[in-house]
Amino acid sequence: MKVLILLSVLFVGVCAGPCGNKVTGKCGYESCHPVKDGYLNVHFVPHSHDDVGWLKTVDQYYYGSEDSIQTAAVQFILDSVVEALSKNPDRRFIYVETAFFWKWWEKQNEETQATVKDLVSSGRLEFIGGAWSMNDEANANYISIIDQFTWGLRKLNDTFGECGRPHIGWQIDPFGHTRQMATIFSQLGYDGLFFGRLDNEEKTQRLENKTAEMIWQSSPNLGRSADLFTHVLYNQYSAPKGYCFDILCGMDPIVDDEMSPQYNVDWKAKGLIDFIQNQSRHYKTDNIILTMGEDFHYTAAGINFYSMDKIIKYINSKQSSGSKINAIYSTPSCYLKAVNDRKETFSTKSDDFLPYKSDKHSYWTGYFTSRPTQKYYERKGNNILQTCKQLAVQSMEGLKYESKITPLREAMGVMQHHDAITGTAKQHVANDYARILTEAISKCEEASSAVLLEISGFIKSNYTTCPLMNISACAVSEQSDQFVVTIYNPLSRPITEFARLPISDNDSYDVIDPQKKKLITQIVPIPESVINLPGRNSSATAELIFEATDLPPLGYKAFIVRKDHTKQNQNRIHTQQTQPEIDSVDIGDKRFGLKINTKDSSRYEMYVDGVAVPLLQNFLYYKSMAGDNRKAINRASGAYIFRPNGTALPICDHSNESKIFKGPLVEEIHTTCNNWTSQVIRKYKGEDHFEFEWLVGPIPNNDGIGKEVVSRFKIPQYHNDNTFYTDSNGREMLKRVLNYRSSFDLKENVENISGNYYPINSQIMLTDGRTQLAVLNDRAQGGSSLDDGELELMVHRRLFHDDAFGVDEALNERAFGTGLIARGQHYLTFGSVDKQYAVQRLLAQRKLIKPQYFMSINNSDITFNELIDNTVMQYSGMRNPLPNNVKLLTLEPWKEGTILLRLEHIFEFNEDKNLSKSVVVNIQDVFLNFHIISLKETTLGANQWLSENIRLSWKSDDKSTPSSDQIDKNTFTEIDPKHILLTPMQIRTFVAEIIATP
Repeated sequence: MKVLILLSVLFVGVCAGPCGNKVTGKCGYESCHPVKDGYLNVHFVPHSHDDVGWLKTVDQYYYGSEDSIQTAAVQFILDSVVEALSKNPDRRFIYVETAFFWKWWEKQNEETQATVKDLVSSGRLEFIGGAWSMNDEANANYISIIDQFTWGLRKLNDTFGECGRPHIGWQIDPFGHTRQMATIFSQLGYDGLFFGRLDNEEKTQRLENKTAEMIWQSSPNLGRSADLFTHVLYNQYSAPKGYCFDILCGMDPIVDDEMSPQYNVDWKAKGLIDFIQNQSRHYKTDNIILTMGEDFHYTAAGINFYSMDKIIKYINSKQSSGSKINAIYSTPSCYLKAVNDRKETFSTKSDDFLPYKSDKHSYWTGYFTSRPTQKYYERKGNNILQTCKQLAVQSMEGLKYESKITPLREAMGVMQHHDAITGTAKQHVANDYARILTEAISKCEEASSAVLLEISGFIKSNYTTCPLMNISACAVSEQSDQFVVTIYNPLSRPITEFARLPISDNDSYDVIDPQKKKLITQIVPIPESVINLPGRNSSATAELIFEATDLPPLGYKAFIVRKDHTKQNQNRIHTQQTQPEIDSVDIGDKRFGLKINTKDSSRYEMYVDGVAVPLLQNFLYYKSMAGDNRKAINRASGAYIFRPNGTALPICDHSNESKIFKGPLVEEIHTTCNNWTSQVIRKYKGEDHFEFEWLVGPIPNNDGIGKEVVSRFKIPQYHNDNTFYTDSNGREMLKRVLNYRSSFDLKENVENISGNYYPINSQIMLTDGRTQLAVLNDRAQGGSSLDDGELELMVHRRLFHDDAFGVDEALNERAFGTGLIARGQHYLTFGSVDKQYAVQRLLAQRKLIKPQYFMSINNSDITFNELIDNTVMQYSGMRNPLPNNVKLLTLEPWKEGTILLRLEHIFEFNEDKNLSKSVVVNIQDVFLNFHIISLKETTLGANQWLSENIRLSWKSDDKSTPSSDQIDKNTFTEIDPKHILLTPMQIRTFVAEIIATP
């Protein structure tokens, strides 16, 4: 392995981190136009909302092609805005999507780039949000959110320095807002958040009560450090009706020439003033914000600014006649600073803004599940990205692999967009997202393979991956007599993995571990429903299973797999029982086991520590409402909206045959509901959860009725008082109560099924105070608990009507000539409260960031002994694992030879008597290949030193004192790597200088 000694401490301290370029101009709050005391100050905020894919693909939106679908051309928006801003120093414009901006920026000449830098340094062009895309909040996992902010902010910081550093969250279009997202904004060091969409009842009540501006107490674990000023926009994000001056609105420009018969500035200004005064009645201070923009506006920005110049000038001219209205060009930052200067006291909020409904029949909870295979693929992309970033660092030549890593960084940023991971784009756009992600994954896996080859020293061999393992297909394991599978563990603690490799015949196999030990193996048939999947080009009919114990943290074990043609079927250690022969079958044991009633495959008995607990599990479907959308009551179920027509109906024919396969490693039950729904339930040796592997589709379309399929788990006679818990972006758990919202009076929950659905990124849970039942998932899904003792997750949906919220296309996915088929996994845990939080948290981490499989075919001219004696078959990137309650969240090559490092406490307060405690970590010598010699802490997005981040302070009506055990972030500059303190749910981000270990 090559060794690269990195740059000096002095150089790193000055340039390598988030410090950016110093500027002499005025930007940020200093660039704001002054407001006037005693006046109603009207902040005109010009902006364009540019979706990173929706009705058109990313490139179609950028270049302006396919105008018949939608008139939108981002490159011309940016061209036009820069020109318009240059003509008048009073004008302002904000931009959000770094993905589009960077695509444009790289194509500009030096003169244009210099102009843009001047606009940014003078505050005329301001970046807000700053992530690669404006991410969805319901379906996006916190790791991917943080990553895409980090990458977007890095581009802005490296290019524009501190004047390119956003201070504001601008989430104007996502369909509901999570508490964890607010926490992320607070830890990014932002001063506030603006958004447009929330439950229409809550918005009405907040406007009536003047609480549309609040202090969002986003984390009970982090306390006051996670408080965030939050503003609900009055007009979502559009210009007032009649005051859109964009060419997409037909213009109707302001004319202030009194000699012209088109003169209109007086009555137009009067109408706008009426709107302004009405809006001002709903907010506390003498400042209001006018959002002057919409989707893909400002292609001809001069036209927009011309009319705004005129109407601002006219409104202000009336001050000499006694008017108390002051109009200015502004930004959300400048508006926020003006509000902050008023020292007003604001109400607080501690729950979230989910679910979102736009009218009483339109709950936007369908997109929690829309396009389930796309949601799985996005989660897989995150897994692969973390692996290749870690391996690039361990190579000690991280910058060498940047060109392979960056495409996946950017593809994952695109996938977080609120019409990407949500599944709410047109089908051709979804196809393009898949293309972008596939190409990027391929490059990142090339980097991972190259590093692994360097570490392992494999001779005459290369690595490949098996991207279709989710449908039990892998050419290497199916076609090779001898091969090596290298299993990389991206977690910072050792784990055990039960490897499953598709095989195509009944030969016996030997699996040899790095200590030359022959492992116990087992072969289990692949279900017929999987073998017969449309488009599955695989000869595999069974899976070879072995136990990969103690996979090293940030390391791997390599296993040699070879056929033994002298033996037949010795691995196939199982018994098979079918319904006619026996009334029940069981898996597991009395400590943790499951018995299934073969005469009714929905009925089980769980055994937990010797106690039997009844369990029901069913597949059901909701008939989708097929409305014409002309009125709210006629709203159809669509890509966004979940609107069932009645209660759920059962799918399964419980008289169908169940098969059981038992062996030394896994016991599993294969059940078939009907010809489009089946399931495998399994229990691995020593594991503390059951795995429910479902396969659903193609959902029938012969009756023309859309269907939304759920998997429902129920413990009869369980009492959880209509209360359940769901994760927020995979982190903190939030309490949910049926038909209730803690921060407003829910009066119109006529859709009491979809109105009780919430996004599940990691787990959904209920408790009776003594025990907990939790179901974890492998992708974002919608879920609820509609009755005591019951949990359900929506796994698939196929619809034949559009819901009229813009996509203009039914969610009727097809693949290989038929309706889409989805396969996935749920993980069920149950036990006493004092143990279950640890089980759930640790299991969630294992399923979020899974081991990665790399396959290599052993050439026939290399003997088994040559291979194992001349290859590094086992490797750990860490000398010691991190504690179980600490996760290495980020390890990636940074800039100027440094690395970016994040550590995360994965438990909340009071979840576990030991693991919920604060913990001190020594990371100076924890890594094998390098030693940390300098550690500086940054904000969460790594674009500012934490010691330099000073957020605005706010007054709230909450008089409680901050938690005493929180860290004062402004007291640390240089950090002792031997003593990193983490409190529950805290994430700390560092730029580290390292030297190679001798």
